[in-house]
Amino acid sequence: MSGEPFQDRPPVTERVNAYDEQHLAIYLRLLMAEEEGADWREVVHVLFGLDPVREPERAKLVHESHLVRAHWMTETGYRHLLEPRMQ
Repeated sequence: MSGEPFQDRPPVTERVNAYDEQHLAIYLRLLMAEEEGADWREVVHVLFGLDPVREPERAKLVHESHLVRAHWMTETGYRHLLEPRMQ
């Protein structure tokens, strides 16, 4: 589970935001789990500490919304990480 608290939905912005940077490891683990065909219920339990039996709607929302953001990071967001940062 991430050391940073998580939101049910990551903030959706056009650029990488602080939440994305704090949860990059979670995004990577979600993508790897998807590629390996892992059951989303096990993934959400391991990565977010949520019980998909007790909170099925929330668990599904957290998993899907973070996975969508993880895909965005691999398709678009990563470009912003390559740009020079302003001091």
